Amino acid sequence: MNWIILIIGGLFETAFATCLGKAQETTGKESYFWWGGFVISLFLSMFLLYKAISVGTNPIPIGTAYAVWTGIGAVGAVLMGIFVFNEPATFWRMFFVMALIASVVGLKLVSS
Repeated sequence: MNWIILIIGGLFETAFATCLGKAQETTGKESYFWWGGFVISLFLSMFLLYKAISVGTNPIPIGTAYAVWTGIGAVGAVLMGIFVFNEPATFWRMFFVMALIASVVGLKLVSS
C-alpha cells in the first residue's frame, strides 16, 4: 500500500510542476486558479511522501522513497513539458528519461 501512496504522491509532484508552469503563462483569475492548484498539489505530494515513509507495518526507507518520488515527478514534468508546453523531445532527452525510469524501477525491485 505504501508504494501506491508514494506513486500517487509522485503524480501530485508532476501536477504541482505543471500548475507552476501554467501559472507563469497566465494572468488574472486564471493565474490564481493555477497557483491554487500548485499549492494544493504541493501539499498533497509532500503529505503522501510522508505517509509512504511512516505508515503501516512496512514503511519505505526515506532514501528510496525520496528518490522514487522525485523520479516520478521528474519524468512526469519532462513529459508534461513535451506534451503541454511544447518542449523538444530529442533523442538524448528521451534516453535519459528512460534511464531515470529504469532507475526508479530498479530501486523498487531492490527495496525490501
